[in-house]
Amino acid sequence: MRQPHRTFRLLGSLLLVAMAASVTGAAPAPAASPAPLDRVIPAPASVAPGGSPYRITRGTHIRVDGSRETRGVGEYLARILRPSTGYRLPVTAHGAGGIRLRLAEGSFGAEGYRLDSGRDGVTITAAKPAGLFHGVQTLRQLLPAAVEEDSVQPGPWLVAGGTITDTPRYGWRGAMLDVSRHFFTVDQVKRYIDQLALYKINKLHLHLSDDQGWRIAIDSWPRLATYGGSTEVGGGPGGFYTKADYREIVRYAASRYLEVVPEIDMPGHTNAALASYADLNCDGVAPPLYTGTEVGFSSLCVGKEITYDFVDDVIRELAALTPGRYLHIGGDEAHSTSHEDYVKFMDRVQPIVAKYGKTVVGWHQLTGAAPAKGALAQYWGLDGTSAEEKARVAKAARSGTGVILSPADRVYLDMKYTKDTPLGLSWAGYVEVQRSYDWDPGAYLPGVPGGAVRGVEAPMWSETLENSEHIEFMAFPRLPGVAELGWSPAASHDWERYKVRLAAQAGRWDALGIGYYRSPQVPWGSAGR
Repeated sequence: MRQPHRTFRLLGSLLLVAMAASVTGAAPAPAASPAPLDRVIPAPASVAPGGSPYRITRGTHIRVDGSRETRGVGEYLARILRPSTGYRLPVTAHGAGGIRLRLAEGSFGAEGYRLDSGRDGVTITAAKPAGLFHGVQTLRQLLPAAVEEDSVQPGPWLVAGGTITDTPRYGWRGAMLDVSRHFFTVDQVKRYIDQLALYKINKLHLHLSDDQGWRIAIDSWPRLATYGGSTEVGGGPGGFYTKADYREIVRYAASRYLEVVPEIDMPGHTNAALASYADLNCDGVAPPLYTGTEVGFSSLCVGKEITYDFVDDVIRELAALTPGRYLHIGGDEAHSTSHEDYVKFMDRVQPIVAKYGKTVVGWHQLTGAAPAKGALAQYWGLDGTSAEEKARVAKAARSGTGVILSPADRVYLDMKYTKDTPLGLSWAGYVEVQRSYDWDPGAYLPGVPGGAVRGVEAPMWSETLENSEHIEFMAFPRLPGVAELGWSPAASHDWERYKVRLAAQAGRWDALGIGYYRSPQVPWGSAGR
């Protein structure tokens, strides 16, 4: 939670300092200097500092063109800046100077932008609204951390002069949130979305079903949510999203230019579904609800036709709620499904996803079957995963399957930092901040062509996580590094420089009320706030 603000005390202190200076003749404090253009996370593709800074003042306007999307980005920026600056910052299509957001042709791609700053104003130019939005995140980080506060701060609000030209390395920069083992409310998911957006993450992967809970209402199979969603790890009350809830998450994510990727994990990780409907079990007997954390014991009945009626209904309803291109079908840890049955199941299920207009995403075990044309395999193995398993993923990649990299001993955000971390697990080892950052997605898996790598994703499993404070402690400070691996040019990846930029984020997290792990690997005291 945010700490109580001390605005009036601060203003009083400033007045006393000013009075003392006038009496004693002491020199005034040196003028504030803006944050350097290259202090941003993710590191921009190109930075050219120079010229005078721009100062946001009471007279600043946010100028937009006539498009609804551009005005929406402008209003978003105004909502961030108004509480801390105390300025009106009207969003308008008229006037000159100030902060300008403009769509224009250029080599920006779908998400790139250019930011030009000088004495007369700041202009963010992009070919698409997503690029403008990402440019706004850069502008936020160029302003003092106090800009994130929800009460008036003293400023000044300076943006360094120069030009940033920026496009992402990868089109998939994701974060997964497991809402099945512990349920998180719509507001908690929205809070995480806002944090992801600050670092230009563009995919929110929601793990909506598992052994411990089913979290999305399906009209044709109502007990999945009402019964299968009635518990969680440890036996808590669980919960589920109504269709209206899910639409609101999708809408909110879209307003931050994140695409929601829903996951229904199958044929394993399905105890909540099996408990809800006895007919989905091979023996026709529903197991009890499950609140533990062991994996690999459950499986849909591959030989029963009702299984595919069930899958068709679930995918049909979920696809209709999801405007994004992808639907994740899980496929990992199906230890209770024979290899033959696993292949048979995937051969039946993948065409159902295509029938409803979506592209299949699966955990990398999908490559043990026959991935559908255009499918994506999400690799979650370790540095030490067998060469045979890595070779299978590489073979699929060479045959056209895209790869999303989520190595568990690098970017699983639920792994403990050290043995003393009070939250999280350690089956993949301890993952300190440097280890999470210090690897190259483009060269990680031997034999995978660079063009097959679609990007990176940081999963957050929730066996031990119960609230937003837990999520944030495990995500920060590792999440920004994963975002940088997905966005920034490979040549810019350098731990020694990165850790200094990371330290500079601490004041922003404090202002946003984000509790984070103060890793001893990061020189927190070295960067001004």
